[in-house]
Amino acid sequence: MSDESYDGPRDRSDIHQNTSQGLEDDLREHERARSWSLVPEPAADHSGRHPVNVGHLVMGVAFLGLTVIWALFETHNIGSDDLRWLMPLPWLVAGVAGLLAVVLTGRRRGGSA
Repeated sequence: MSDESYDGPRDRSDIHQNTSQGLEDDLREHERARSWSLVPEPAADHSGRHPVNVGHLVMGVAFLGLTVIWALFETHNIGSDDLRWLMPLPWLVAGVAGLLAVVLTGRRRGGSA
């Protein structure tokens, strides 16, 4: 490969050698860039609870509700006529659970939800 075909940087001052000093400089630059982020990092929560993933909560509640309806139908505790009004219930309950999770976790974080 000849030097004429190379289109990379010509100035070697901006390329770090694989040294510990170069790695430390990169780390400092990364930390500085991270501190200038437009999105604030959430405050550390020392209550022992992990943050709620609302999407997982909603889909879990909906899946549980649909499973219960399926089990009731298979054991002949409900008929096919009841399915028309029972099938939307898990989605409604899951939506309410998701809204409650958003409101309650927003309050706990001190945000205005």
